[in-house]
Amino acid sequence: MISFQVTHQSGQARTGVISTPRGDIPTPIYMPVGTMASVKTMSSQDLVQLDAKIILGNTYHLHVRPGEELIQKLGGLHKFMGWERPMLTDSGGFQVYSLGDRMKVTEEGVAFQSYVDGSKRMLTPEKAVAIQEALGSDIMMCLDELPSLPASDARLVESLERTTRWALRCKQSRTGDNALFGIIQGGCNPGLRQTSLGQLLDIGFDGYALGGLSVGEPPEEMYATVQAAAPLLPPEKPRYLMGVGEPQDLLTAVGAGMDMFDCIIPTRKARHGTLYTRRGQISIRQNKFREDPAPPDPQCGCFVCQHYSRAYLRHLAFAHEITGLRLNTYHNLYFYLRLMDQMRQAIREDRFESFSKEFLAQYQAGE
Repeated sequence: MISFQVTHQSGQARTGVISTPRGDIPTPIYMPVGTMASVKTMSSQDLVQLDAKIILGNTYHLHVRPGEELIQKLGGLHKFMGWERPMLTDSGGFQVYSLGDRMKVTEEGVAFQSYVDGSKRMLTPEKAVAIQEALGSDIMMCLDELPSLPASDARLVESLERTTRWALRCKQSRTGDNALFGIIQGGCNPGLRQTSLGQLLDIGFDGYALGGLSVGEPPEEMYATVQAAAPLLPPEKPRYLMGVGEPQDLLTAVGAGMDMFDCIIPTRKARHGTLYTRRGQISIRQNKFREDPAPPDPQCGCFVCQHYSRAYLRHLAFAHEITGLRLNTYHNLYFYLRLMDQMRQAIREDRFESFSKEFLAQYQAGE
């Protein structure tokens, strides 16, 4: 099981500690995404060197390949991938949603076809929990139904009510001590978000997540939804914003009172040559970096910026060298993890609002 304690607050922003049997997690925290038991191009040792406190795995993908039975036989997900720190597993709801017409949702669960061998599968709330327990994750997520946005209120109500019924089934099927988080739906309708939360509070979970955002809605609507929903979440439980986002998204959400985040953006962009810097994003493939001896970010203290130039990383990109993907990813993850460090420090010193304004002013100014 886990416990959570808020230690400091600055406005609505807060910092705290999630305590787990595998170690403490300081919040607010960014969780690198290791969908298939691997944060792409990174080893578990790289992630320890970066001081990632927790990473994310995915129930759907690991169920399809290599299968939870094999992972359990080999000692669980932590041992399988050589990671001794905490891990959260997503239930697979978002991945199933992304299958579009290749899946079918019923009250029982989600029927889909394996992308590996074409076999027909069924992911139910009970199955999602059983898979996560077999994987041995520290924090499990309930299976939810994710509506694409925009959606009518009637569709959002249907989704959130099914999510509630599935959440109850998830909790009833839990057999171990793994923490279990409920997922709040309701689109960008504040009233529906409050309804969804109330239903989940009646069931009771170890933490609560805002799901169904960053799926097509304008950023300003996502921000308004988070800012309206965050203060309603139980203050004594971790608050998780799923699948979000860019640095400005994280600052806005932390300012609203959210604690936990995951997103594939920094690693995906790294593999396409986009690097985060204190003065915004740069595309390392641009011709202007061909002879540039400067590090990717002169204000960054990561291993990559201490040893390599923009010219070298550009060369690796055009040479299609795998080393370039690894170095880019390492740098972007360092940027995200250090940004969270800086946020926690600003909250402890009760200057989060000024830190956020100063960071964004420099970040959005560009080079």
